[in-house]
Amino acid sequence: MEQPALNAVLLNLPRSAKRLVVLVVDASLCVLALWLALYLRLGEFVYLNQQNALAIVASLGLALPIFLLNGLYRAIFRYSGWPALMTVAKSVIIYGVIYASIFTAIGVAGTPRTVGIIQPILLFLLIGASRGLAYYWLGGEYRRRVGGNEKERVLVYGAGSAGRQIAAALVGNREMKIVGFLDDDARLAGQVLNGLTIYPAAKMIEQSLILKVTTILLAIPSANQKRRHEIIERIREAKLLVRTLPSITEIAQGKVSINDIKELEIDDLLGRSPVEPDIALLKQTITAKTVLITGAGGSIGSELCRQIIRLEPHQIVLVDHSEFALYQIYEELLAIQEKNNLGVGRIVAALGSVRDQAFVSQTLKSWNPDTVYHAAAYKHVPLVEENSVEGIRNNVLGTKIMAEAAIEMGAKNFVLISTDKAVRPTNVMGASKRIAELLLQALSAEQTRTCLSMVRFGNVLGSSGSVVPKFRQQIADGGPVSVTHPDVTRYFMTIPEAAQLVIQSAAMAKGGEVFLLDMGEPIRIADLARRMIELSGLTVRDDKNEDGDIDISFTGLRPGEKLYEELLLGTNPTPTTHPRIMKGEERAISTAEVEEVLQKIEGFIADKNLNVLRDFVIGLAQD
Repeated sequence: MEQPALNAVLLNLPRSAKRLVVLVVDASLCVLALWLALYLRLGEFVYLNQQNALAIVASLGLALPIFLLNGLYRAIFRYSGWPALMTVAKSVIIYGVIYASIFTAIGVAGTPRTVGIIQPILLFLLIGASRGLAYYWLGGEYRRRVGGNEKERVLVYGAGSAGRQIAAALVGNREMKIVGFLDDDARLAGQVLNGLTIYPAAKMIEQSLILKVTTILLAIPSANQKRRHEIIERIREAKLLVRTLPSITEIAQGKVSINDIKELEIDDLLGRSPVEPDIALLKQTITAKTVLITGAGGSIGSELCRQIIRLEPHQIVLVDHSEFALYQIYEELLAIQEKNNLGVGRIVAALGSVRDQAFVSQTLKSWNPDTVYHAAAYKHVPLVEENSVEGIRNNVLGTKIMAEAAIEMGAKNFVLISTDKAVRPTNVMGASKRIAELLLQALSAEQTRTCLSMVRFGNVLGSSGSVVPKFRQQIADGGPVSVTHPDVTRYFMTIPEAAQLVIQSAAMAKGGEVFLLDMGEPIRIADLARRMIELSGLTVRDDKNEDGDIDISFTGLRPGEKLYEELLLGTNPTPTTHPRIMKGEERAISTAEVEEVLQKIEGFIADKNLNVLRDFVIGLAQD
């Protein structure tokens, strides 16, 4: 039967036994260092005898307690590195000062004075070498046990401070192994940083093949979005997995660690640089005011809450019909407020539905908001198509109840979060949002007490039901990635950017406007899916590449779904003072016409005439 190797035997020992072994090794090294020191001093090997007994006892009696107190025996030696060597150096310096004071400064008969200096130096070298041997010998066996070589061989893109910190944090990591750096600065090519070579970024593909790299770790937190997009496109060509670090602001708050590594940012998938917000516009309807947000636990509503609380309102009132969603955002806002030391503004959680007129009236009467952001809506096209009555009740009648209550209570601003699906809709969800817009335009025309406005934009990446988290999960599951149609395109924006623009739009409103957010160029969903697969270090399996990793399957358009979405009903939107916000010049109807429409809708619902109801709302919204 084959005997286990010595390093395997040592790894199997209990921790107390391992510490005893190290203690015995260090004691032996103390004696060995003294013997070698005598040889270097006398020029010949001598036997250790009673004449050297005091030097041996002093070495053991000083070194071992000092090493113990400094934590040398708490370290896991297979992970020993630079920090462990610094601890050894600190301990030996303390030991050396005391030992030299006794045998060099004071002197002991039978022991040459120079031994008091030579022996601590030799002891440092021997103990440092023993720790290095443990790292390579025991660490190699340990890594073999847990799965052999590291799963990911990584090149760090960026040889700056963030790159150096993350490389240091990954030393000894079982899942990732840093094999070098990439940097755009050609002057750094060939230089060595922390024992790793810096390669020119222009040769990324060649070097990744030579080094068998699977992952590129972006450590360029100060790069702007355009530069990051260019780099990511080059990495995509190399078919490598991309991971990122936080922004430079987050890094400034503390050292980078392995926990900071994350999936590619949604902004990087868009390749679009957000415009810096106008702080004055952000604060105008928020700071020192009472702000109410409906749908506060939803994707857009919760991001509005996060940004609004940082603008230090007097009070922020959260309205949602989901207890769990309301609890989550309430707790999160409390944490943000405490962490950022934000004033003493009160956070109120109001559990209820916008369709409950008594609840809405009481809530607005109790807190008297200055600004209302109405984000409560059913937004998933297929679900609303299957549940058209509930969709219309929530999106149309809920908006009517909220807007009328806001006017009655004297709110200064009311902002409806609308959607690009409200433009020439082919589904109930889009039609319900268009009718809600018409309702607000009519209410705005007949009164000036409350400034009513609407903000229309397309899909937000990362929201519940968004394609990005869905695609990520499908890729993690091995595919296929499902897309409804090869040609389906959508406008996309990140949630934080959309929320910022909504707040700024509200500050520019005079009453009755439909604000349109500049969503950039529309993106083909199939292209987004391909991009996400390739940036995961995988390839698309298709007719051109039958050996690819992930299929893209086309499932067909869902009920009510369009190939293309639009933001504008008319033509020539009017620009505003903000480059990403425009105003649409669109048809409005009177309050009387709106009331007639609502009565018909309620009649169809009461009669359970759902097909007629669906045709009516879509036909009305398309006019």
